[in-house]
Amino acid sequence: MQTQKVSYKGLNNRAENRHLPFRKRERVMQGFRSLGRLQRFVSMQSVIRNSFSVLACRRSALTIRYHRLEAFDAWKSAAHAA
Repeated sequence: MQTQKVSYKGLNNRAENRHLPFRKRERVMQGFRSLGRLQRFVSMQSVIRNSFSVLACRRSALTIRYHRLEAFDAWKSAAHAA
């Protein structure tokens, strides 16, 4: 039984790029002094980000625009209700 070692210059980039959103969040978190305020921000930010950012890898531009408009409509109705 033999294993084949695959190594080249860009092999690690895929794993490193997966951590970029986490590192961005860490930089944002450094600006907060209170843990409670940070928790409120992170909970709201994740809800908003999940509503507006859609993975575009397998969707057409028209579908992405449609989902973005739906998210804005939901945002407007929530803002008027509050």
